[in-house]
Amino acid sequence: MLKLWPMALAMGLGALVLWLNPAPRHHGLSPLAALGHDIFHDVALSASGRQSCATCHRAEFGHASASGIETGGPDMQAQGQRNVPSLRYVHTRSALTFDKEGKASGGFFWDGRAASLQAQAMQPFLNPLEMANPDAASVVQKLSRSTYAARFTALNGAAIWQQPELAFAAMAEALAAYQKEDPDLHRFDSKFDRVMKGRATFSDAEQRGWSLFKDKEKGNCAACHTAEAGADGLPPLFTDNSYDNLGVPRHPGLGLHQPISGHDLGLCQNRLLPADVRADSLCGAFKVPSLRNVAVRRAFFHNAAITDLREVLSFYATRDTHARLWYGKGPVFNDLPSRYRGNVNRSEAPYDRKPGERPRLSEQDTDDLLAFLQTLTDADLAASVAKPRAAVAVANAAAHADR
Repeated sequence: MLKLWPMALAMGLGALVLWLNPAPRHHGLSPLAALGHDIFHDVALSASGRQSCATCHRAEFGHASASGIETGGPDMQAQGQRNVPSLRYVHTRSALTFDKEGKASGGFFWDGRAASLQAQAMQPFLNPLEMANPDAASVVQKLSRSTYAARFTALNGAAIWQQPELAFAAMAEALAAYQKEDPDLHRFDSKFDRVMKGRATFSDAEQRGWSLFKDKEKGNCAACHTAEAGADGLPPLFTDNSYDNLGVPRHPGLGLHQPISGHDLGLCQNRLLPADVRADSLCGAFKVPSLRNVAVRRAFFHNAAITDLREVLSFYATRDTHARLWYGKGPVFNDLPSRYRGNVNRSEAPYDRKPGERPRLSEQDTDDLLAFLQTLTDADLAASVAKPRAAVAVANAAAHADR
């Protein structure tokens, strides 16, 4: 070891530590992002010792959940309160902002309460329903005992361990770097991407679905799930990162513990809202997610109330024409207090229908839209996408009638 000291003086002690403890090879990631990869997959950083970021954000489901609502806490018995969002394609997202018309966009989580990838990465570690650590210091203590602690020291200096808040923030920086650099989190190699590059062609059903997706009088999906390339030159992310109130049915098995009448009110409860924003008008609004890899998701909407993609499309088409399919014999929009039900989007197609009217989308339209949505699946997940099922939307939706 004495012979190594001249090298240490030349390289710097931190560089020597990295040389002696090289980061695993993770798709050519930088040392910081490779560290973030290991943190992301480390169950020991939770209070239970059984949950990591990767536990809920599973690669085979597009870095989303296998069930929608996850359990966590110190004993892994605490029920989560929202559907686990996908971490794919969030690398370009920015902080919550409002335009001149008061329309919200940006932010992380369903309610936009985190302003950056780093801020988002911190919260699950301290959430009592998730990784359930009591404070940053307890997370850092676990981090200091990890197999990659020497690499963390090399990147941040030995003094970082005596500053838990700074160490916790440095850990979040590593997680953010991992999300930005790992190509598996933003592959852009779906069939849709290949078609746009002229390397593949849509089937007849997929082409009809693509047309319906953009048709303002039919699917009108592109109104929120933007289908155009961004100003940054990236292919479409299929979200404008805005917020919408869809009047999603209440999840009967979700034991919410929210401050207002047991309802999750989304954006209006965000503490980052500017003082001049009329919060009441935002109650019930949630982030518009990217539709990339939507066909491999196991649950949909913020409360995971619907677990079948075709049923989601049926909900959009028949929410107002056949409300009983979704809300049973009770009031419509039953996951909102009555005073906020006026916030629900009822003016845009395909919602702009009245009870008894013909839905904007036929069963064939729904089949075609589903076929198109399956083309948004990343290549590594394409084999897991089921073929479009027969037209069974009404049968699926009828399960909600007992609510």
